[in-house]
Amino acid sequence: MSKNKDEEEIVPAEVGDIVEFDGMLGKVEKINENSVIVDITINEDWNENEDFEKTVVNHKRYKIKK
Repeated sequence: MSKNKDEEEIVPAEVGDIVEFDGMLGKVEKINENSVIVDITINEDWNENEDFEKTVVNHKRYKIKK
């Protein structure tokens, strides 16, 4: 039997990896059980007056870029 997408093994990113989510990039700073904390200041369009510096992203919602 093959596994469907929800049952596939999720390989979490590692600290220092660059991940893509919701059209943005982030550098992984911490790994949690179900999510990672990423620094989003690496985006060219990041605005310190409007955005937070970090955000939490569920393992199912990002792709590892580097």
